[in-house]
Order: sequence, then C-alpha cells, then structure tokens
Amino acid sequence: MEKEELRKLIRVAHGDQKADTVLKNVNVVNVFTDEIYKADIAFSDTWIAGIGSYEGEKVIDGTGKYALPGFIDSHIHIESSYLSPEELGRLLVPHGASTILADPHEIVNVCGIKGLNYMMRAAKNTKLDIKFMLPSCVPATPFEHSGAVIDVSKMEEPIQRENVLGLAEFMNYPGIISASDDSLDKLMVAKKAGKLVDGHAPALSGKDLESYCAARINGDHESTTLKEMQEKLRLGLYALVREGSACHDLRTLAKGINATNERRCLLCSDDRQPKTILELGHIDYLLKMLVEEGVPAIYAIRMATLNAAEAFHLTDRGALAPGYRADVVLVDDLVSFKVRQVYLQGELVAEEGKYLPSFKKEPIDDVLDSIHLKDFSKEKFKMHLTSNHVNVITIQPGGVVTKKEDAYIRIKDGEFVFYPNVDLVKMAVVERHQMTGNVANAILKGYGIKRGAIALSIAHDSHNIIVVGVSDDEMEAAVKALEKQNGGMVLVLDGKVIGSLPLPIAGLMSDQSGEWVAERLSKLHDLAWNKLGISRKVEPIMTLCFMSLAVIPEIKLTDEGLFDVTKFSFIPLEIKDEQK
Repeated sequence: MEKEELRKLIRVAHGDQKADTVLKNVNVVNVFTDEIYKADIAFSDTWIAGIGSYEGEKVIDGTGKYALPGFIDSHIHIESSYLSPEELGRLLVPHGASTILADPHEIVNVCGIKGLNYMMRAAKNTKLDIKFMLPSCVPATPFEHSGAVIDVSKMEEPIQRENVLGLAEFMNYPGIISASDDSLDKLMVAKKAGKLVDGHAPALSGKDLESYCAARINGDHESTTLKEMQEKLRLGLYALVREGSACHDLRTLAKGINATNERRCLLCSDDRQPKTILELGHIDYLLKMLVEEGVPAIYAIRMATLNAAEAFHLTDRGALAPGYRADVVLVDDLVSFKVRQVYLQGELVAEEGKYLPSFKKEPIDDVLDSIHLKDFSKEKFKMHLTSNHVNVITIQPGGVVTKKEDAYIRIKDGEFVFYPNVDLVKMAVVERHQMTGNVANAILKGYGIKRGAIALSIAHDSHNIIVVGVSDDEMEAAVKALEKQNGGMVLVLDGKVIGSLPLPIAGLMSDQSGEWVAERLSKLHDLAWNKLGISRKVEPIMTLCFMSLAVIPEIKLTDEGLFDVTKFSFIPLEIKDEQK
C-alpha cells in the first residue's frame, strides 16, 4: 500500500471522506467475535475502510443479506479441474472464492519449472487471488518416471517468489521420517526462505507421525477418520477438511469439529472437477454441508476464512475489518449459503452466479506436445505369467485409497484372460515423458469394466498414461488414440474411439470453457457406465487417475511396476504359493 492510498483509507475510515463504495445495511458476520450485526461496509480502493455507518460515492443496498469474508480454499490442484487457471477462476469466484492455495505439482511433474511459470503467468488473468505452493516432490517418489526432476538447486529461486507461500504437500513422508539428506535439504530451502511446508500424511500415526510433525509441517489434508484427524490436531497440524470430486471426507470429519478445535480446522477441495463446481459449487457448498452436519455456521465460516488466512500467514484477509482486503461475499442466509454478489478488492466481480470481468488467456505454447512414447505396441501388455495367483489392486469406493488383495485368475499361454462376469481386469501404466519405453501391468478389482478400454494422460502424480481394458487390442487402440490427440481422455469400444476429451495443456488441462469440459466429461461418464460397463460405484475418470499414486495406501501401479505403499517398495505381480 502506498502512502497516499493509506492516507485515503484512514480518512474514509474516520468519515472525513466518502467511501468509494458502501454496502448498506448488511448483516456483518464477525469471525473475530462470533457476532452478527447490521452495519455498512465502506470500501476505499481495494480495502475495507470501516464497518458502521458510512456514506459513499456508490451505495449498494444489502438489506437482508449476510456479509462474509471471501472464501479461501486451503489446498487445491488447478490441473485436476482440467481447466486453465483463468477458466477455473471464472467458475470459482461466483461461488465466493477470493483466494486459493494452489499446488501445481501436476504440471510441474510434466513440464518442470516452465510449467510453474505458465501457471503463475496465467493466474494474473483472473480476479481470483491464486497463491502458489512450490511442489516439494517431483517426482512424488523415486519409483516412477516423471517429466521433470525438481531437486534442491531448482527450488532455490522459485521458493523466493512473492506469490509462492512455501513448499506444497510433502508427500515423501518416509524421507522425513528417515531424515534423508534429500528431504532435509528441501525442508531447509523453505525454512531459510521463511516459508511454510504443507503436509501429506495419509494414515500416518504414532512415532512416524511424531517425527513427521517434528519437521514443523503446517497442516494435512489426508485425514479420513476422526481418530486420524484428532491425532494430527494434537500434534499441532492444521486439519484441512477435504471435500472434492474424488475424496469425500467432510461429513465424516465434521462430527469431530467442536469449540475446542475449530480454530485449527480449514477447508479444502484438493481436486474439484468443473461438473462438480457447476452442479454443487465450491466452498459455499462445503459450508452448507458443515451446517447440515451440525457444525455452527460461525465455525464453518471461520474455517473457510480467518483460520485459513492465519494458517498460511495471509494477514490482509480472512475477516471483515478496517484495513483488510475488501473481499466480501453476500449470501442469502447461513444455511444454504446461496451467493448473490462477490466483491474482490472492492470490485463487484460476480453477481447471481455470473463472473463479470472480461479476461484473456495466457498462451499455452510452452506446455504443449507432452506425449512422448517409445516402441509402444500391444506386446508391452504381455504379462508372461507362470502362476495364476496374483496380487490385486482393489478400489475402495468413495476415495483414492486402495486395498492390497490377492486373487486366482485365469491364464492362457501365460497371459491373463478377461471374463466379463469376473470383476478383474488388466491395467497398465505407459511412460510418456522420457521415452524409456516402460510399460507396467497389474490386475485391478472394483472398476467393473466389461467392454472396451479407457486411457488417460492424467495419472497422479507423474502423469504417465494409465489404461484399463478388456483386451490388449482395445488397450492399444486407446493409448494410440490418446497419443494422436496429444493427451487427455479416450474411450474405445471395438477398437474405435467412442468418446474423448483432449487436454492439450501438458496433457492435463483443456483450453476450452468450464461448461464445455463439464459437458464433455458428463458424456464420457455416461459412455463409461453405459457402454463400457464400468461400475456406477466409482467415478470412472478420477478414480482411475489415482491408481498410480504411489503415496496413497495400500497398493498402486507406476511405470516401473506394482508398488506396495505400506512397505514403500515394489512387489511382484505373481504370488508363489509355496512362499505363502
């Protein structure tokens, strides 16, 4: 803030000068004192000058409306919306979003620092304030090939950037627990820069969690049970209560939010598809859910505002008070949280669900052409089995956690034989970055596909190609079609493409509108369920893209093989019965 801007702010606050804009007669929700009272909110430039009785050059009657601070999403991957930063901003702002904490590790895994640079340039084209966390684990583990390796030397410059608040979710928790040099060096980069380190500790407990927290990790969004959340809160972690398109933890965790711990609880979506945003909303919907679960509205609102701002050291937002950013959301009530108007930095930017400002999009030339395959053919899908007893990846509906199981499969000439009435299917990960030619195969249970194949260039976190199909021919057709369209999603039936969603930005994001992506994605879901027979108990796209995430228990598949996350080591596909 410049001196003259501050002078004006003080004069407006004192009533010596008219405010630029005044929101008259609104019900102010005070997250500092748990009060709700009728008052005017006065804006001076991009700041709140005062709350009381004010006159302004422009006056908006807010009678009957509740004024809330702008909402903050404490952890989100923009890439998982399949939208560019500008387009995601257009969708989120009308739902009251003022700020998001974005972890761009998807695109950085594909494109390296130039991917981060693209995201930061694009973020300037939206009214949504996008703060970034620097990806801490690229690749997420040393057990897969990604498009880039971000070591300590490559972190030293971007961690210093003003709009980078710290290190993003530190997924290599074994590295911290074992105090490995690589992990400690990364932590020290953040500490020396005075920046935060966000966490990622699924199912971690006991001494393992104690040692993880000793590194002064800020928070964690992976709690799925009340016991897990409580243990993490006791050890000083902020609990980022998650409700996204794939992971649905909020209703479970809401039952543990109370007067003694709510100040350490935040809200995040992690991954949120445009269809979810357009149909349900964003943080506004999470507030509605919390109230439905019996959480007092003021607690819920504070989780989405002040708590998040304090957790990430954003001292200029999170509340309605003089000297804070003029980020105000007007809603009908504190039950439905229906958003009517959104003001960001004093400007009306959304009204009745519509984003008002015009905007341009950042050129995407730097992040195109990301599919690079070597010597690929269906021969890579051969398993060469000598036993019909195998380890199996079993999908757990409602999340991205998998279960390690075993099964006896049918084989012929050493190859897996698919039967539509048996819920076991071949899955493969095809390396697409370094032209290694790697293809790893596994057996997947719980997906339910009965015909055709589906292939994605979204496969967390290294984002190689992941494909599931009823035959090697169908899987080959899907991968080749995906290569031809330069990434995205492809559904194949009888060797022909029946549905696709091109994602030209790093094979992760579309250059089209959110509505276009949502409509295309809905069609893919319908085709997946109705034509390919995929189980309606799973979300066919987002569920599949997490089957390679080798930091989420219990078992996943990378381009290097079948990976036991609980042991943090590879395991063979086949089980020798004499070894049982």
